[in-house]
This record gives sequence, C-alpha cells and structure tokens, in this order.
Amino acid sequence: MANSSAGRLYVVATPIGNLADFSPRACQVLRLCQVIAAEDTRHSGALLRHFGITTPLLSLHEHNERQRSPELVARLQAGESVALISDAGTPAISDPGFDLVGAAAAAGLEVIAIPGPSAVVAALSIAALPTDRFCFEGFLSARAAARRAHLQTLAGESRTIVLYESPHRIAATLADCERVFGGERRAALARELTKLHETLYRGSLAELGLRSRTDPDLARGEIVLVIAGAAPRERSELGELDRVLTLLLAEIPLKQAARLAAQLVGARDNEAYKRALVLKRDSDSH
Repeated sequence: MANSSAGRLYVVATPIGNLADFSPRACQVLRLCQVIAAEDTRHSGALLRHFGITTPLLSLHEHNERQRSPELVARLQAGESVALISDAGTPAISDPGFDLVGAAAAAGLEVIAIPGPSAVVAALSIAALPTDRFCFEGFLSARAAARRAHLQTLAGESRTIVLYESPHRIAATLADCERVFGGERRAALARELTKLHETLYRGSLAELGLRSRTDPDLARGEIVLVIAGAAPRERSELGELDRVLTLLLAEIPLKQAARLAAQLVGARDNEAYKRALVLKRDSDSH
C-alpha cells in the first residue's frame, strides 16, 4: 500500500515533435510537482519555457539514474511530488526511467502515468500492418554481428516487430533485415513523426532497402521501423530449414549443405543458399 503522506512519482509523456501534442494534464502536473527529473535539462528547459512552466529541473539520464534514484525516492518519501520526463515521448520506453520507477515501486510509493505521445504506437497506427499483437525491440546493436544475431532470433516471430534505428545505420539495418527475414517481407518506415518533415514509407524490405540507398531523405531524422511478422507456414519452414542447415554446415561445405538441406525440407535451392550464407556469416562473426 502506498504511503498516504508521501509524494507521488508522475511518469509524464512529452511531445515527440509537435508541441501541440502536449496534453493540458501533463502541463498541470509539471507545474504542481516540486521537481522535474529530466533526461537532458537543456532540452527540457526549452519545452518548459515554451509552456511557462517554472518547476526546477534535475538531470536523470542513463549515466546517473542509479545514483540519483535514491535521492529522488527520499524526496518522495518526504512528501514531495516528482515528475519524470525524457527528451521526447514516454519515459522508460527506450529512455531513462526504469530504475527510478522500480525504486519508487519497491519503496511502496505511488507511481502515476500521464500518458501521451509514443513513437512506437504512432508508427504502428499508420503502418498498415497487423497491430493486434506486436513486439517492441528498441534499438538494435550498433555492431553488425550483434545486430544480425538479434534479428536472427526474430526470424520466426509472428507478431509485428517494431524497432528504433538511427539514420546513419538504417541502410545497414534494412540490408540485414532483408537478409534475415527475406526481401518480400512487408514493412513500414516512419521518420520524423509529428514533425514538419514527417514521412512514411511502405513496401517490402527489398523496396525499402533499395530506397535507403537512393533516397537521402529516408536516412534523415528519427526513425521507427515496423516489420510484418512471419506467416505460420514461413515460421515452420524457416525453423526447420535453419535446424537442418546448422547441422549440415558443421560437417560439409556451404553449397553442398544448402543443396542437401533444400532437398530434405522441400525448400527452394536459392532460399536454402541464402539462409546458409546468413547462418555461416553469423557463426563466423562470433
């Protein structure tokens, strides 16, 4: 049970671009709290000045969150209310906040969500891909081998997949997605959501990959990549093909393993060869 004399921790969503998306409730909460824990005080300071909010700011980011959380919990226990915000969107969703929320909950303090903008939900809502079930994977590794290994674990995922990616890595990530999921898999790429140059690209992974190499605008700004999940037949066939290829690659050359695996599971020769290349490359990189 929450301590009735303690303050409350408010997890407040802020605009991901368009300032008009900032809710009146969020503004009111930020005005009434004793302190605002912000990912970047300079960035958030501009937002607060725009809305005439004078509540003191305190930095809370990935490098100091564990050290600062006890201090904020103590302030909550003393009766102060604290608002948690990130640079954009909802805190703790690929942003700082998890440690503070966990510490407040462990101390029996009340934690209240002030919902609002989320790039994940915004991208899903316009991607024209299934939204009844989805998985959010956040940012992939900047290291190619780790990124491919992560994608490989999602090859048979049936839910729609949502990723964040930086503009300077999006072409490489699309190439890896095409290699792992197949070029015909449907996807949508949203960039600069709610901002002046918001753009949505829909198509196959092969089409988006090609566009990333020819359209410089695609690789500008903040990016959310939404990828259709694997079809039931695709999941079962891919899983069996990978299992057989893994066994064969440990014993015989790649081309021979691909040809034999295709015969054993009834896959196309070129599909088996492409999968063999992916598995061999991933194995060699570890």
